[in-house]
Amino acid sequence: MTVHSDFMKNNTIILLIISVVVLAAVVYTLTGTESPEDYIERIEAERERQFKFIRFNFESPLTDEQKASFTKLNFYPIDPTYKVKARMVPIEDRKVREVPLTDGTKEKYIEHSWAEFELNGKSEKLLLLQAMNEPDKRNFFLAFADATSAEETYGGGRYINARQDGKNSITIDFNLAYNPYCAYNPDYGCPLPPKENLLDIAIPVGEKNYDK
Repeated sequence: MTVHSDFMKNNTIILLIISVVVLAAVVYTLTGTESPEDYIERIEAERERQFKFIRFNFESPLTDEQKASFTKLNFYPIDPTYKVKARMVPIEDRKVREVPLTDGTKEKYIEHSWAEFELNGKSEKLLLLQAMNEPDKRNFFLAFADATSAEETYGGGRYINARQDGKNSITIDFNLAYNPYCAYNPDYGCPLPPKENLLDIAIPVGEKNYDK
């Protein structure tokens, strides 16, 4: 009877462990939440994709001479606290804004919404712009500058590809902030961050300045 009891007890423990694992998998699936390990792996994979594009793609902003000596992109360490869920506040009277580019020209965008969020205990907001010809209305262009700009990061700001993921919400992951083409090659014209997106705080994640 003791052997049978121990066997049943062990089976119960195994079933409980399996149930917890299955439940965790279901929660991740339903909520879209990643484990910390999966998150870091995804960011690292995106960084590797960026490097390969800049190094090998024919559409890369690097010249052939630059590619010959290019060995890596520079990034801050990954910090999940800089992935924030923002509340989208639509701009009622949406206007077309002519955004200045680094080459002196201008490009038209729609002033769409404000993304309001908290970061390190402080309330922040950024202006979400949308390209005039954007086919997917859930995609937004987010250009920003912060206290690291012109120091550790590119002086002309950095970009994030932001995508609406709820009725009134959007995820902004600063770990995915990347440099515009003009950070690598001044022959390119790149949109400058709007004045509303000049943050007075440091965002020490994402891509650092290109080390020529």
